[in-house]
Amino acid sequence: MRLITALALAAVCALAQAQTYPSRPITMIVPFPPGGIADITGRPLAAAMSKALGQPIVIENKAGAGGAVGHAHAARQAADGYSIMNALSSITVIPTAEEVNGRQPTYRMSDFTPIARIAADPTVLLVRADSPWKTIEDLIADAKKRPGKISYSTSGIYGTTHTCQAMFTQAAGINMLHVPYKGGGPSMLALLSGEVHVTAQSPAVAHPHIKGGKVRALASWGAKRLPQIADIPTLKERGLDAEFYIWAGVFAPAGLAPEVAAKLREAVRSAVNDPDFQKAMTNVNTPIQYQDAPEFAAFVKADGERLAEVVRKMGKTQ
Repeated sequence: MRLITALALAAVCALAQAQTYPSRPITMIVPFPPGGIADITGRPLAAAMSKALGQPIVIENKAGAGGAVGHAHAARQAADGYSIMNALSSITVIPTAEEVNGRQPTYRMSDFTPIARIAADPTVLLVRADSPWKTIEDLIADAKKRPGKISYSTSGIYGTTHTCQAMFTQAAGINMLHVPYKGGGPSMLALLSGEVHVTAQSPAVAHPHIKGGKVRALASWGAKRLPQIADIPTLKERGLDAEFYIWAGVFAPAGLAPEVAAKLREAVRSAVNDPDFQKAMTNVNTPIQYQDAPEFAAFVKADGERLAEVVRKMGKTQ
């Protein structure tokens, strides 16, 4: 009888909490430094969601290990709706990468509740404007002549841009030198400063530098050309089996009460229709590609399975 009473009381308390949620500020974990796509989508998203929820959403950048540090941190938070995360596609890759390297994964996808997808853009392959490579064929030919001599920056080992670069090198049959950084922002700066020869970035990060004449785009990983750089071919056009999207989506820890999950889903749905958020996405050349939780969960599962195959081909790496 006491056990039944205790369980009933716990259920009543949980329901009351869900009905009053949110009653205090929420933290949005961004598992990368400022400047990358997770950050530049997360900040305006947090502001728009705050309007819908009536509470501030504070950004916490938790960078490191291609997003793994932030992912694991988010997985350990209480499933009460006060800790959410704006993550990229690397979230599905890292558990497989840890297994490939003989390590126990620091988190599993089962540790999260998918809330909604915000955006999904193909990455763009960039070189400095003063580089000798004018086309993707130029780069591939040089890399074949000089294995391991051409360097590329990424957001971290097995991170989003490492995985897409691995797709490219596997498809092209070339070997380039991997130089990992702690996020998309530092990775972009590495190319601009001449620390590396090549990088892959989201269109949002790449476009201002392309427009400013600092970098040259050689190709994109999309199924079709990007409207803002329509003169740049896709890798698939050039006969390379490499298609990859950096997607950004909101997650919460697993075990979230359905009522709280519903409020977060509605807040994201409201945010993507908010004029200020839409303007912010337009300003960074990132089209909104919204998916609600059921569709997003299915998308995450399918994309994760596809990318896991790439990681297994990559094998152990440093």
